[in-house]
Amino acid sequence: MAAQPHTIKLQDKTISLELTDLAEQANGSVLVRQGDTVILVTAVAASSAFANQGFFPLTVDYEERFYAAGKILGSRFVRREGRPADEAIITARLIDRAIRPLFPKGFRKEVQVIVTCLSWDAENDSDVLGLLGASLSLSVSDIPWQGPVGAVRIAKIQDAFVVNPTYEQRKQSPVDFVLAGVKEKGEILLNMIEAEGQEVAEDVFEQALEFAKPFLSQMIDAQEEIAKKFGKEKVDPKETPRDEELERVIKEFLGKKLEQALFEGDRKTRMGKVNDVQTELLAFLQEQYPAEDKSRYAKDFFEEEVNRVVHEAALKEGKRVDDRKLDEIRELEGRVGILPRTHGTGLFLRGQTKTLSILTLGAPGDQKLMEGMEFSGKKRFMHHYNFPPYAPGEVKPLRGPGRRDIGHGILAEKALLPVIPEVDKFPYTIRIVTEVLSSNGSTSMASCCSASLALMDAGVPIKNPVAGISIGLMQDDKGDYKLLCDIQGPEDHHGDMDFKVAGTKDGITAIQMDVKLRGITSKIFKEALALARDTRHHILQDVIAKVLDKPRAQLSPWAPRIIIININPEKIGLLIGPGGKTINKIIEETGVQIDIEETGQVFITADKEDQGKRALEIIEALVREVKVGEIYKGKVKRIMEFGAFVEVLPGQEGLVHISKLANRRVEKVTDIVKIGDVIPVKVVEIDEQGRINLSLKDAQEKPST
Repeated sequence: MAAQPHTIKLQDKTISLELTDLAEQANGSVLVRQGDTVILVTAVAASSAFANQGFFPLTVDYEERFYAAGKILGSRFVRREGRPADEAIITARLIDRAIRPLFPKGFRKEVQVIVTCLSWDAENDSDVLGLLGASLSLSVSDIPWQGPVGAVRIAKIQDAFVVNPTYEQRKQSPVDFVLAGVKEKGEILLNMIEAEGQEVAEDVFEQALEFAKPFLSQMIDAQEEIAKKFGKEKVDPKETPRDEELERVIKEFLGKKLEQALFEGDRKTRMGKVNDVQTELLAFLQEQYPAEDKSRYAKDFFEEEVNRVVHEAALKEGKRVDDRKLDEIRELEGRVGILPRTHGTGLFLRGQTKTLSILTLGAPGDQKLMEGMEFSGKKRFMHHYNFPPYAPGEVKPLRGPGRRDIGHGILAEKALLPVIPEVDKFPYTIRIVTEVLSSNGSTSMASCCSASLALMDAGVPIKNPVAGISIGLMQDDKGDYKLLCDIQGPEDHHGDMDFKVAGTKDGITAIQMDVKLRGITSKIFKEALALARDTRHHILQDVIAKVLDKPRAQLSPWAPRIIIININPEKIGLLIGPGGKTINKIIEETGVQIDIEETGQVFITADKEDQGKRALEIIEALVREVKVGEIYKGKVKRIMEFGAFVEVLPGQEGLVHISKLANRRVEKVTDIVKIGDVIPVKVVEIDEQGRINLSLKDAQEKPST
């Protein structure tokens, strides 16, 4: 190893940072450990940049290894890791969002950060450790990077905050707050947030931030110390030198054309005009410089000019591209019951952003089966997000969901999960699919609104509807800034922050923040929360509540019906039958779906109510418990010298002793009954071993069953 491990003490937790030469050909690598969770993080930069590439090619991959949890998983015929699970993609995005803003402008060499979980102890999550490792591996490498970042997860147990809680502690906490930050002149600036809350008040997150700051500072200081001792000399990013003469020519050509094109309310018209201006500019430069290709530099500078114009308009004039006030939200509308045969639909319109959420209710057996390193089990609530190319008016090949689609879908899913009813109150599997029909910013937050409408339209008894909003930021080099409510296209692309907040009237359920600058202050964080709260309440009260103020009392007639029955767990085998023969026969006869829990809870899911009732009758008769004093009509199954065994209920036999066959002395059992006879019998006793004693002579003429 290149260096002795450096340890960081966080409350009762210890994090170990160890530079390693195991991956010696990487530009930087580090082992991070908390408890018995161990992460290997590597950072590698390509040897050369792609020519004329207008973006920074950063890739972050989070790799789960089943061996880390001591499991052999995957298909029976493959038995190895395949496509990353959604949770792994979310972790990779979390790390990417924190480190991306800190690469120097103009750096174009491809960089890949790979985070591999080598060991997992089922107590300490690997995501924050992976982010910390990514920061340190970049800090000690020769890759140009302006970190380090500190990262922590904060939970609240009773009245005390806990740093980097265990999984068990997170279950007890109403808040799960992951945040990353950098140091600027001794102050912590936030540059990434991923948070969930059980309808938590804004001030709880503000307090959690203040609690986290010393730990973030501690992590940053430790990394700076390690990088100072062992870090490699950084490679010169070799930014393209400024061509001041060309920039002057471009500015003179543009004049007021850019401002006139940008400040157009309609997105399609605006982008068309902006593209026309750029096309005219490139044609003009081709005439001015026929022997030189100035297009790449001109395109980059054109983007800078768009960025400057948008910033200056907001900061100096309080002006936005669609003439709204800085704190003004676009025109809103909501609708439900759009599609005739689906179980629930919700349409939400915010300006040119339009999302349609379609809800489907299924049986408990329709739950998603999850098998991964960290979690194996079932998932009963799912939200999926689709962003087709027509939404922003583009033409692209249709492929499966990308990382962005998965990330936006899970963000809305996290925002909605706290209001979903418990399974004992509403046993359905719930799947919502949000189709983005038109996109002009903040489609993930619009998805929360349309999905809430779909849930209530379907009659799902949610606790409260959820709404979401995105807050933007325009900030100059001096630190002067303005917050923008409900950001759209250019404000998102050219702005400095995308601060998404979702929640109910009672509190926050999800936060996600990305920045393009180094970070934001605590003051901006608090102001953004307050603005998001006021806007969220406006959406809930003035839009969603006016469409549906509560869930419908009845489910859609097209939704399946679920009947629940609790049986003795010992009767589960009887209900299933040998090789599933009994349960399959019931399913075949009635057309229902039957799901059985180990506790003895049985769910009967039927498309038609009469099918469910028929299946219920069969199951009740099959698993009915024999009670003392009741009279049954039973079939004689076996005859012994001392009595006859009679089946009173399917699979349940009792003994009629020879003395209980008649009111007189019986010499032989066969004098009274024969195998196959159907006779009335009364249950006179069930002994401690569960044996049933019956009486023929005490039975009434007409049995109760």
